Amino acid sequence: MTGARRIAALALAALLPMAALHAQEYPGKPVKIVVPFPPGGSTDVAARILAAKLAEGFRQPVYVENKPGAGTTIGAAYVASSAPDGYTLYVTGPITHASSQALYKKLPYDALRGFAPVGNMTVSPFIVVVHPASPAKSLKDLLEAARRQPGRLSYASSGNGAAPHLVTEIIARAAGVSFTHVPFKGVGPAVIALLGNQVDFMIADVAVVPQIREGKLRALALTTAAESPLVPGVPSMVQAGMPGVDVPSGLALFAPAGTPEAVVARINAEMNRALQDADVRQKFAMQGFEIQTGTPADLAAMMAREVERYGQVVRQTGISID
Repeated sequence: MTGARRIAALALAALLPMAALHAQEYPGKPVKIVVPFPPGGSTDVAARILAAKLAEGFRQPVYVENKPGAGTTIGAAYVASSAPDGYTLYVTGPITHASSQALYKKLPYDALRGFAPVGNMTVSPFIVVVHPASPAKSLKDLLEAARRQPGRLSYASSGNGAAPHLVTEIIARAAGVSFTHVPFKGVGPAVIALLGNQVDFMIADVAVVPQIREGKLRALALTTAAESPLVPGVPSMVQAGMPGVDVPSGLALFAPAGTPEAVVARINAEMNRALQDADVRQKFAMQGFEIQTGTPADLAAMMAREVERYGQVVRQTGISID
């Protein structure tokens, strides 16, 4: 072996234990979780519940920083450009994160290559809801009305290109119908429009469960293939006659690309432990979330599928943000 090769081999051997050492030392300072939405929303609340429990396991402060705007891309860009050391993390919905790749033509990051998947946190269904005065008593009724008068039925969403918009278009294409999209600036105004009977329906997340329980909205179906204990008695897509549709909502945790695998594994293990805590599970359930844990590889595989899926939806529908 030449002198140069011997030096290179020794240098490589010296580097091998560094990742493991880094993981043992991590975290040595406070950890930040970035949420791409304003304070008070369901994602923000979930991130704060997780942060409090992670702080116990890490024995370091874990705090949430809100960076809303531009359909979550401001927060995502911030995290993607952060140091890949495990001290800046990102909580977001996989659908929103995956679809941004197709919706925005000039993103400063890549939804897949710019991030290191850490793990899934939650899963929950979207819910097809109508005003109690609606003649539609089931998803079948709603779709039949849409077939009789293509494009007449209107639906509200939290914004152009937002997850409820994309999910509605997936269902419309699967059923062979068309609707008129009425976008609002956020979930709140969209729900208010439906409560006022200004639109025919909307697909919302579990934030509308209180209105369903109070009889202010009628739930027609879940967007998932299976029923959910979060909304008992509401039929799944299979039960509603659309077995090929399964579109869950959820939250996941990411780190910047290049974060050492050992550090990602450490965060994933601590997060999974936190999510199994009875108090954490109860708090998440109160927010309408079911816990769903997994490995970084599980999330990476899911994100690859979601980027392809929503890229196809955006291309087929012509939805555009910029």
